[in-house]
Amino acid sequence: MSGLDIFLDAFFNQKVIDRYLPDILWGMVVTVQAAAAVVVTGILAGLLLAAIRSFHIRPLNWMIVGFVDIFRALPPLVVILIVYFGLPNVGINLSSFAVLWLVLSLVLAAFSEEIFWAGIASIRKGQWEAARSTGLTLAQTLAYIILPQAVRLTVPPLTNRTIAITKNTALGAVIGVPEILMQAQTAQSFSGNATPLLLGSLAYVALFVPVVILGRWLETRFAWDRA
Repeated sequence: MSGLDIFLDAFFNQKVIDRYLPDILWGMVVTVQAAAAVVVTGILAGLLLAAIRSFHIRPLNWMIVGFVDIFRALPPLVVILIVYFGLPNVGINLSSFAVLWLVLSLVLAAFSEEIFWAGIASIRKGQWEAARSTGLTLAQTLAYIILPQAVRLTVPPLTNRTIAITKNTALGAVIGVPEILMQAQTAQSFSGNATPLLLGSLAYVALFVPVVILGRWLETRFAWDRA
């Protein structure tokens, strides 16, 4: 066999593709499900924490800051392993998918809270005072005046952080979540061929390149100087 034939057999083996492509496609479905769940819960939780922080209740603010600092500092893989192997010791049993969703949602919530808080803090104090002078409560001022402006300002940095964290769904392979990487590694082990790993790489490209393009468009659409 020539060098090209050996390369093609190792990375583009048609029999291996036919056998394991359905598994990779199912891994894409699981990856999309996990990423979508993480994005929704993580961003909403971050927004809620930033809104609560706006009321300047010191004990709550200390707790929020502590939560944010811890989950921004710890590597997600470490937290995943602690939760997955630690919680059963105290009688709490979660599926591997639930652990992946929970941990990545908490990590995204921590980063998004800081981003939303920066957006809220960037709004001039005069706008708070003007809104309150019209009879709006603090909650109404936050909901109707401050947050619409702050959220617009946070779109570019929030988009980048969200993309970075959702790619961490690949960490689910460590605890048996049947996402793309897990399926590719399993197929590679059974086939003794690198083709499944290439299929997994192409699956990630197919999923996340459009997301990156969307993120770039959002950055342009909601640029700071246009807010």
